[in-house]
Amino acid sequence: MIKKITITGYKAHELGIFNDDHAGIPVIKHALTERLITLLEDGLEWVLISGQLGVEAWTAEIIWALKDDYPQLKYAVMTPFLEQEKNWNDSKKEKYNAIIQAADFVTSLTNRPYEAPWQFVEKNKFFITHSDALLIVYDEENEGSPIYIKQLAEKFSETNEYPIYTIDAYDLQSIADEIQQEEWQE
Repeated sequence: MIKKITITGYKAHELGIFNDDHAGIPVIKHALTERLITLLEDGLEWVLISGQLGVEAWTAEIIWALKDDYPQLKYAVMTPFLEQEKNWNDSKKEKYNAIIQAADFVTSLTNRPYEAPWQFVEKNKFFITHSDALLIVYDEENEGSPIYIKQLAEKFSETNEYPIYTIDAYDLQSIADEIQQEEWQE
């Protein structure tokens, strides 16, 4: 049974998304919502994210919406280092702070400001060893930062019971087509 899941994926800019009005966001949120509801109905209680803007921030927003129907659902923001938002612009900081404020648990895994890429590696290791599964928005044909946690999870799953659920470009296109079909029928 999956009680804790790590959810991650692309940062918004890796998807070419630079504002909250982008047409791809509702599609990604729809895909994540469907997967989360299935997991919740099977006993999911915790979602672990690092607070990156993009898939992880959208996951937090989905959790806010789902809490009415699934009050047992909680999320933890575990940043790889202190002040991860330090160099972000004000609107990104505002969104990040809302995610932090609403979280059920917040911590920094290395408890120090950014020093080097090892902090991301340690974050990925922690997330995999402290969750029961990984849900990742990632497409093999469009490499990006999520490849590192995906590769680590694949290696971990070779010797451990650790499911990896992927939402890829095909899944997102199917959902976009469904949404468009529904809009045409209205």
